Amino acid sequence: MSSTDPAPGSSSAPAPAPASPPLPARHTAVAPGPRAAKFQKVLDDSLRHTLGKIGWDNFASCFPTIAAQAPATLKLVQGQMVDRLGALCRKEFETVLQNRHVVARLNELEGLISDAERRRDDAGLVDGAHAPTPPHLLPASDVLAAHLAPHLALQQSQLNAKLQTTQALNAKLFADIQKQRAELEALLALLEKLFADIDGANKAMDGVVDDLAKETRTVEVEMSGS
Repeated sequence: MSSTDPAPGSSSAPAPAPASPPLPARHTAVAPGPRAAKFQKVLDDSLRHTLGKIGWDNFASCFPTIAAQAPATLKLVQGQMVDRLGALCRKEFETVLQNRHVVARLNELEGLISDAERRRDDAGLVDGAHAPTPPHLLPASDVLAAHLAPHLALQQSQLNAKLQTTQALNAKLFADIQKQRAELEALLALLEKLFADIDGANKAMDGVVDDLAKETRTVEVEMSGS
């Protein structure tokens, strides 16, 4: 017997069942969707427009002497500055987009909007004549009822359970009362029968007592005459 075998008579505890794996997270597209692509285009256009302010004319007006004496050198400096600023800004934008998960969240928003539009289309008619009312246009009573509906449904479920329990207890009590009433009626019937038997016995005893009294008097007369 090896050292790892369980000892005779000892019961080994069953191994616990493995925990069920968690549900997979909702899939979100990594590639930029329409809104993410539009957002990146707005960033690029804004950066291009900002860098356009550092054009040759504006840059040369800041350095008129160098622009007049060495325009080629100044143009080289201006181009390098624009390229350097553009690269730094794009790198900073890319870092912010990655740290904030902007593309993934915009893609998730894209999916939520698509689901909402699909549900809206499913809720309305085909011709769109009776489209559902937006929540912000609903009256206060409807909004309040929508918020209270889950709580009221839970309370109604609990009250229904209590009502069913009370009804079951009442039915049991009614059955017990019916049973006790039947037993009481049986006892009353038995007592009435016993009373009837006693009355019959009393009536029968009346004749016997009279006969015994007559025989007793006869015996006494005979004994006194002798």
